[in-house]
Amino acid sequence: MYTTQPKKRKEHAMSHTRQLWQYYTTRFRASLTTDHDRGEVSATTVVMAAALIALALFVGATITSRVRDKANSLDLD
Repeated sequence: MYTTQPKKRKEHAMSHTRQLWQYYTTRFRASLTTDHDRGEVSATTVVMAAALIALALFVGATITSRVRDKANSLDLD
C-alpha cells in the first residue's frame, strides 16, 4: 500500500526589500496620525518622500534613455 503524506506548504519568505517597504509603510502610516495631531514631519515621512523621489528620478531617467536610444536608432534616410 502507498502511504500518502500531506503536502508541505511552501513557506513564502519575504525579500529584504519587501520587508523594508512593509516596515516603512507601517511607520509612515503610524506617523501620519501622530504628526497630523502635532503638525510635525517625522523622519519616517522624510525617508519615504526621499525614496519616492529617487524612484521617480530613476524611472524618468530610464524612460528618457530608452526613448533617446530608440530615436537615435531610427534611419530617416
